[in-house]
Amino acid sequence: MRSGTRVLLAMGACCALLGAMPPVRAAEPFPSRQPIRLIVPFAPGGGADAAARVVAVPWAKALGQSIVVENRPGAGGTLGAGFVAQSRPDGYTLLFTTPGQQMTAPYLFKNLPYDPYKGLVSVGKMLEGANVLVVTKSLPVNSVRELIDYAKAHPGKLGFASSGVGSTSHLAGELFKQEAGVDIFHVPYRGTGLARNDIIGGQVPMTIDTLSVYLPQIQAGEVRALGVSTLQRNPAAPDIPAIADTLPGFEAAPINYVTAPAGTPPDVLAKLNSTLNQVLADPQVKKSIPPGTELDGSTPQEMDALVTSEQKKWKRLIDNAGIKPE
Repeated sequence: MRSGTRVLLAMGACCALLGAMPPVRAAEPFPSRQPIRLIVPFAPGGGADAAARVVAVPWAKALGQSIVVENRPGAGGTLGAGFVAQSRPDGYTLLFTTPGQQMTAPYLFKNLPYDPYKGLVSVGKMLEGANVLVVTKSLPVNSVRELIDYAKAHPGKLGFASSGVGSTSHLAGELFKQEAGVDIFHVPYRGTGLARNDIIGGQVPMTIDTLSVYLPQIQAGEVRALGVSTLQRNPAAPDIPAIADTLPGFEAAPINYVTAPAGTPPDVLAKLNSTLNQVLADPQVKKSIPPGTELDGSTPQEMDALVTSEQKKWKRLIDNAGIKPE
């Protein structure tokens, strides 16, 4: 009897203790706190920065949570990518990703602050853009053919600006160098906006960079446009021929997408993806994006497959160009 009584008393004490403990809460639905940070790995003023800010506002509304665009430039976008890859995988830190961070960086950098293959996972595709080949007004050329002839007559004298090592503009310049058979050299900047200032000022003679960024300067006559990097002319600038008209098959159009740290829960990725695609399909958002760009969504799986395909494409170019990792 005494033993039985002790058991009953112990059970009662346990029940009382459990009753006093706070109830276990279910995991909070995403997103339940703010803000969500969208990291742009380039300086303000470039095409990536402009596109990120246009989409961030309606995307925040669709998610019911604020999105803060934060610029973290450096090393062709890899510093910002490293910051995101090392962030907590909870969906609150995202990367506005350009081809440089995953598609080309593995073959251009010896030591990256993240794993370009496994450190980031796709949220979804956001847009495809167009680059434009522009030259400073003082360069005595008016067409792609004249530029090629001038470069061949002055080997090693022309530099081409880019938004950073491994950026789309860097690889577009390397592709032009390879396809045209000219000796030009790379001049990297920490963002398109900074490179644009020196192109306008005449410090660097040429670049192949974001059409939407350079369009105002083209229209104002501050720089001279020779060709767009897509296979066809762009509706935003129908008077500019395609570089491919002179160099058949030339194409270097940037793909922008969103990634998150590896390990982000599938349901969080699904929520981010569905709301992003909702925004990209909105006619009002389509009207507000920079000219020369086209919104284009995808599933995370489709974007992952595209990343793999583009990695193979750009690795071939880099290998053929003899570019060594720095």
